[in-house]
Formats: sequence, structure tokens, C-alpha cells
Amino acid sequence: MRTQVGIVGAGPAGLLLAHLLHLRGIESVVLDVQSRAAIEQTIRAGILEQGTADLLRDAGVGARMARESTVHHGINLAFEGGLHRIDLTGLSGGRSVVVYPQHEVLVDLIGQRLADGGDLRFGVADVAVDGIEGEPSITFTHDGAAHRLECDFVVGADGSHSQCRKLVTGRRDFFRQYPFAWFGILAQAPPSSDELIYAHSDRGFVLVSTRSPSVQRLYFQCDPETDTDTWSDDRIWSEFEARLSPAGAHITPGNIFRKDVLQFRSFVCEPMQYGRLFLAGDAAHTVPPTGAKGLNLAVGDVHVLDRALGAFYQSKDTGLLESYTRTALRRVWRAQWFSFWMTSMLHRFSDASDFDLRRQIAELELVTSSPTAAKTLADNYTGLPLG
Repeated sequence: MRTQVGIVGAGPAGLLLAHLLHLRGIESVVLDVQSRAAIEQTIRAGILEQGTADLLRDAGVGARMARESTVHHGINLAFEGGLHRIDLTGLSGGRSVVVYPQHEVLVDLIGQRLADGGDLRFGVADVAVDGIEGEPSITFTHDGAAHRLECDFVVGADGSHSQCRKLVTGRRDFFRQYPFAWFGILAQAPPSSDELIYAHSDRGFVLVSTRSPSVQRLYFQCDPETDTDTWSDDRIWSEFEARLSPAGAHITPGNIFRKDVLQFRSFVCEPMQYGRLFLAGDAAHTVPPTGAKGLNLAVGDVHVLDRALGAFYQSKDTGLLESYTRTALRRVWRAQWFSFWMTSMLHRFSDASDFDLRRQIAELELVTSSPTAAKTLADNYTGLPLG
């Protein structure tokens, strides 16, 4: 088999890149070890930055998003007995965020690639990448048959447990593990709030989020070793109420049909390329979910890589490819800072002293009382320009 760009991973980065390259007339093949059903049904993040939503619309894959998503113009910070709204749109010069689940973005991208005749291979095995210093190839097994895919470039978009990342010779990994996790639930219930609530409390952090008018995604801070089976529905709803009620916020309970524990870490791989291999999305970096940046960072990488590959195939210009890491990392590290800032400001650390707790409250008071500080939050939450 022969193609121009071989893409390992059918997540947001891999699928969106394949679609954007198709619009340029550049061929690709996308491989993923998971089945199509598993990819389309795994529920993940649901906040799209302004730039992400704009790019999906401009690329012709935003029609269903426009019909079914919800635009949010603000978020709420709950602390010290009060609820404080941050006007994202007013502070950021008109930008907002779109609530549209990641798995729905993937459904849209997969559907469009198949409609365009794209080559997507789900459920592959034995994936191995070779020749990235000269003539790349990807070997894999699909439907019991062995295949060899020769290509000009390989894009590793194979997630946080990336095998492609291991091929980046001389890389440096930057890593931080956090001493807490999120207990997340999906519940069949109407929204508890018109906009997201980020709550700081003596019992730990809470995020009141949403997925659709009938399905809600809610989280509270927990120990990483928490066993979800030890938490009954009544106990879960009581914990949310105990953390939110001091600020005057309340949860609308419903049938809980999923419980999970999300581990926290920050990670960046430098460089994000080696030879003719380029990393994108979680294969190159992960962030705590507090800043809602994971999917949006993947889109940022793809935006840079799409232009770089376009320049190469249009005029054999390698300048943008050579500077891919430098360009992408500016946005990555800014998002790492923002995610860490939001995380450290809102969560209760196990070794926190009274001084630390007072400092957090002072920081929250600054963000909710100073237009300058609030604008910093709004600008970063709605997203930096893709470039």
C-alpha cells in the first residue's frame, strides 16, 4: 500500500488532520486499534474553544454541531459561600465556548471521511512504524491479513500511551502527577445550571458540567484510589450537595448510568517530531481537565501540521515542517500553565495548610473582582487564536 501521510490514531487529531489534508488534495490512511463503535461511544470532554468550533465549521464538519450544541458565554466560580460569574464573551472581545461532546465530533469526522472515500482502518493490530529517518512505513494486521503501508510522513496521533512517541530519539519528557483525581458521573437529568460551575469548597473541588439537555457530566475531587463501587447514588448526590450548597448552588439529581475516576497529570514531550514522524494531540502532551484544553490542544497541533504539510506538497517548502515543534509548543505550554493555574486555584491539596487555603481564596477573589484578572481567565478559557 502507498499513501502520502500515514496517521496512527483515529482520535480528534488523526481524524481532523486526515479531513483537512483531504481538502488540500493530500492522501492519507488512518489506522486505529480500537473499533469504530468504541471510538464513537467513549464519552470524553465536551468544551470546544471558539477557534476549535470555527475550524470545524470552516472545514465543513460543523453542521450537526451547530444544530445540537450549546454556546456558553460565561462560567461560574463558587467559593466562600457565593457564586461569581465570569463573562467570557464580554471580557474576551466576543469569544465564547461551545458545549459539544468529543465523541460527537468524532462521529462527525468519521462520517465525513467515509463519505469522502477516506481510508480508515479500525481494529488493527501489530502496528509498527519504521524508516522515519528516510522512507517511512507502517506495518499492521487488519482482518487477519498483514499489510505494509509506505508513506512520505507518519503522524503519531495514538493517544497518551503512544507507541509512536517512543520513536522520538533524544526526546525530553516533562511530567507532573497530581495527588488527587476526579470522581465523574454521567446522569440522566436536566442541567443543574445554565453555565458551568467551578466550585472551591472545604471538602474539595466540584465541576458542574453538561453534555446535552438530558445528560449531565458532573465531577468532584477524590482520592486517586477511590473505588466507585463503594459510592451509592444517594451518597454521590449528598456529596455534591454538601460541596455546592454553601455557595447557593444545587444539583438536579437523576439516574446515574456511569461512574469513573479520572487520574490527573500534566505531560509534554519535546520535541514533537523526529525525522519524518510528527506527534499530535495526547501523544505529545496531556493536561489536567480543569482548563478544558485536551481536545482543543489536539486541534491546535493539527492546524499547524496541516499548514506545514500543505506547504510541503504545494511547493516542497520544508520550513513549516521543521518549525512544527517550536510553533506548536508555544500554545501547548500556555495551555499547560492555564490548566495548572485553574487546578491549583480550585483544588484542595492533601498537604495544604491554612495559609494555602487562604491564598486560594485571595486568588479567587482577585479573579472575580479585577477586570484584568478576569480577562486573563476569559482569554485563555475561550482559547488563544489558532494562528
